[in-house]
Amino acid sequence: MPQQTTPDQQAGVSAQNGLVIWLFGLSGSGKTTISTLLSEKLKAAGFFSVALDGDALREGINKDLGFSEQDRTENIRRAAEIAKLMLNNNIITICSFITPMSAQRTLAAEIIGERYFEVFIDCPLNVCKERDVKGLYRDARQNLIPNFTGVSAKFEPSSNANLILKTNTESAVESMERLFNEISLRIGPVI
Repeated sequence: MPQQTTPDQQAGVSAQNGLVIWLFGLSGSGKTTISTLLSEKLKAAGFFSVALDGDALREGINKDLGFSEQDRTENIRRAAEIAKLMLNNNIITICSFITPMSAQRTLAAEIIGERYFEVFIDCPLNVCKERDVKGLYRDARQNLIPNFTGVSAKFEPSSNANLILKTNTESAVESMERLFNEISLRIGPVI
């Protein structure tokens, strides 16, 4: 059953400026961890936010998609359309998607518009492999997962993101704090 917003949350949404924060990077780079920490920080500061995570969307609305480049692009298109709907209601939306190709990030930015804030979670592949709690990199090396980003499918890093977080040299909390400081002026005053 969908969660209903309370009157206090609705009042908070009308006092804030919506923003789509698009976190992208390799599997294991820290996207979901930073998203969770940022969501908690925003809530503590009086903001209302929603997190859209690639894994969660692939279990639901995007479960009909595979991992071909065409399906990955459709995954991003659908996520961007959902994020835009949230944005149109002043909701701060934190999106965590691998988004491996520059063209996919451009597509998301074009759909969302000027309230799109792109964050590259930059972490070396070897560190991501060490963090691989799901065993995805291991399975990809054994050819159990075809088209796995960083192993059998390419990832195009970004040099023009609004913010680049290097999660191999700073903690998840430090990364989240840098991100929060960057978006603070864009989302409005603390309630």
